[in-house]
Amino acid sequence: MKPAEHPLHKGVILCADDFGVNASASLGIAKLAAGGRISATSVMVLSPRWARDAALLQELRGHIDVGLHLDWTSDFALAAGHGMSLAAAMLKAALGRFDRVAAGAVIERQLDLFEDHWKATPDFVDGHQHVQQFAGIREALVQALSRRYANENCRLPYLRVSRAAPGMADLKSRVIAAMGAVALETIAANAGMTVATALLGIYNFAGGKARYGRLMQAWLHAAPAGSIIMCHPAQAAEPDDVIGMARAQEFAYLMGTDFPAALERERARLVRGPVAKIQQ
Repeated sequence: MKPAEHPLHKGVILCADDFGVNASASLGIAKLAAGGRISATSVMVLSPRWARDAALLQELRGHIDVGLHLDWTSDFALAAGHGMSLAAAMLKAALGRFDRVAAGAVIERQLDLFEDHWKATPDFVDGHQHVQQFAGIREALVQALSRRYANENCRLPYLRVSRAAPGMADLKSRVIAAMGAVALETIAANAGMTVATALLGIYNFAGGKARYGRLMQAWLHAAPAGSIIMCHPAQAAEPDDVIGMARAQEFAYLMGTDFPAALERERARLVRGPVAKIQQ
């Protein structure tokens, strides 16, 4: 899908989070990517599905960004032995109790799992429930990425900074940003890493397809060039998925005709990577 040419089309990244969380999510994300309806996806490598579902993205290699969805708070992380609830992770970060050495080992393992099945460096790194910017984790993350990829043979992944675009910060967005958006941006810059300019797509997963369409229109309108709009689609709602219905509704909207029309109205086009300038 490519919006009609227009003298000013800003580039935005539409990233489908949670690839690998379940079969419907992986299949739905792959279909959206093949149809040009998203430009990035982030992978839950601790999921036992990652080893098999990576094949769904192979024909899309080089056409979308594929990144690591760093995970401390899912059932997969709990099964891996380092996981905890989001509330526990937030408290631990706020109290400065994440050990950077231990956090680094968790990050290295997830990078290894990514590379084992994708056979390439991640294009970017973000975090499940935004853990990539928690104190103790963010420092270990930048250090690990610099150690592994800051050489002439690799390109440093870009980072998601979970901070809302101007005028779009509700209470949930403010809480997420307060967990370390500015700090992550600062240490990334000091390490020579690129970050996306803003994050949109934050909502409470309620309201159905029609509300999601209105929200997407607002996000596209507010999104600065080079920002990320995150989404969480799946081709069907799986019964054990707490946001399964919302995933299916997002997929239906993104595959439908209203989404390309919204892109055109907002003079936006989907791009890879943190594009900082309006594309002409």
